[in-house]
Amino acid sequence: MRPDVNDAKPRRLPRQRPRRPQSPRARRLISLLGTPLTLSRPAARARLALVLGSALIASLVLAPDALANFIFPKSGGSPNANAISSLYRITLYIALVVFLIVEGALVYSVYKFRAKKGAAAAQIHGNTRLEIGWTIAAAAVLIVLTVVTFIKLPSIINPPNSDAGGLVLSASVTEPTPPNGQKLTVCVTGRQFIWRYTYGTDCLNHAFTSRLPYSYQEMVVPEHTTVVLAIQSTDVVHSWWVPSLGGKVDAVPGYTTYTWFKVPHTGLFHGQCAQLCGTNHAAMTALVDVVAPDQYRTWLGRQQQAIQASNSIVGPLRTILTASGNLGDT
Repeated sequence: MRPDVNDAKPRRLPRQRPRRPQSPRARRLISLLGTPLTLSRPAARARLALVLGSALIASLVLAPDALANFIFPKSGGSPNANAISSLYRITLYIALVVFLIVEGALVYSVYKFRAKKGAAAAQIHGNTRLEIGWTIAAAAVLIVLTVVTFIKLPSIINPPNSDAGGLVLSASVTEPTPPNGQKLTVCVTGRQFIWRYTYGTDCLNHAFTSRLPYSYQEMVVPEHTTVVLAIQSTDVVHSWWVPSLGGKVDAVPGYTTYTWFKVPHTGLFHGQCAQLCGTNHAAMTALVDVVAPDQYRTWLGRQQQAIQASNSIVGPLRTILTASGNLGDT
């Protein structure tokens, strides 16, 4: 006897998890995104990630400061920095052309000679003309880069004369020297984790005996003046780098390295020690404040007076501490 369909046991439907009510903030966000409330969670998350990613990319593209100096090195502060940036751009453009040619040929070959049904690939063991051609092309690129580099190199290494409105304090033949031999010399001394700047011709040999003025972290120099830096270190290897004023120069204990810059306008330029030198390396910043020549002379005199006033206070205190045995003869 066939059982009646009404006697069959009812099928139990799968238990559904109660849907969590959406908050007003979630409703506003979904309405802004144009997503219906019935959209599943994975799809909503994917769409939200896409929208946020697009907004981030758009903010970077539309904000000039975010991409400032992202592709090219900083320049505009000194002729040597401009020459470095110019050489970098030429090299980048040539490399970009080579990249587009190579990648274009690769993409074309992958598409043109892709696998097809019933087609047998030709076995090519070499092409003498093609191999000679790309060898000559690579050699030509290297020759062009070499010639351009040697053309640009003198403007990076050799400092120019100061302008008519600049300031001239010293002359020397042992450092990078302008054609007329006149320049402003500043000794840069690196130590963990600060820069010291000593101003004067004899800053390398007689900085303390000549009682030369100095400053820390912030260097002050006049505009339109060729400034030569003599860079040293008293502890570990540091690296002087103010991007807008030229390339990096290492400060190595026991050695003196040199660089130069010439700024045609006033302004404040930021730099950083570019060599990992210890736990507080990130705090070893550098500032170059370029002022008018008259303002520089005023600042130099004021700095000299402030140092002499401090020394006059410290001198008697040192004598008392030494006499009482609380300070050694160092």
